[in-house]
Amino acid sequence: MKEPQRSASMAPWPTVILEIAALGAAITAAFIGSGALGGTSIQDAAGGYLGADSTLLAPSGPAFSIWSFIYLGLAVFAVYQALPAGRRSETLRALRLPVAASALLNAAWIAVVQFDLLALSVVVIFALLLVLIWILVRLVRFSSSSRAEHWIMWLTYGVYLGWVNVASIANVSALLSSWGVGANAAWAPVAALVLLALAVIIAVAVCWYCRGKLYTALAMAWGIAWIGHSRLTGSNESQLVGYSALAAAALLLLCAAGVALRLRGREELSQP
Repeated sequence: MKEPQRSASMAPWPTVILEIAALGAAITAAFIGSGALGGTSIQDAAGGYLGADSTLLAPSGPAFSIWSFIYLGLAVFAVYQALPAGRRSETLRALRLPVAASALLNAAWIAVVQFDLLALSVVVIFALLLVLIWILVRLVRFSSSSRAEHWIMWLTYGVYLGWVNVASIANVSALLSSWGVGANAAWAPVAALVLLALAVIIAVAVCWYCRGKLYTALAMAWGIAWIGHSRLTGSNESQLVGYSALAAAALLLLCAAGVALRLRGREELSQP
């Protein structure tokens, strides 16, 4: 790990409070999206096109339990960034804007889905994906000021990026399905396999870019495996896509682990 970078000054309280407000909006929107506060659950919103059996690339319901982990990470980050160590952190100084933007985009995605604006939801989720990539780039560039900060940021936003990668594919698939594109078409399963292969390549590339950190790859493997489960057990059955998705998840884990071991081996050899 690099030497930690610290800022001589502390983040002002208005900035800290605005960060808490943005993260709080994302967590509140999540409760609305679950149906707990009177909203329509995500799988039933937008005409049901985001449900587990709506498309060939929709994961089973249990896959979405990963959001609980992500939202817990957001809550922990909200507390940490308000503590003296978080307010002094140079890393967090560089991350406050994209973190707040990601939280607001998350809340916006849930809002547009609640209003059945499926096409707009695709725009929002890709904006969220770009902001999460921005966060990842800054995490790689800036060293954490402590081990606690390292784990909070990488566990939360590495997993977050991986899951949104998978969710964006499912979101586009849902939109195309709502337009009737590929309905019962012979090429639809082949297109699904191509997208799964692309997801594997992206996950391994991210692992390499992050110097062997596996968080994003693990989250993507989780989502892809549940796509396989959904195709093998749900009403929208496709053994080709189902078994291919399970194989893709396993291949992703093997390749990412290989990259991580290779990069760490190089680091050990380069040390005096």
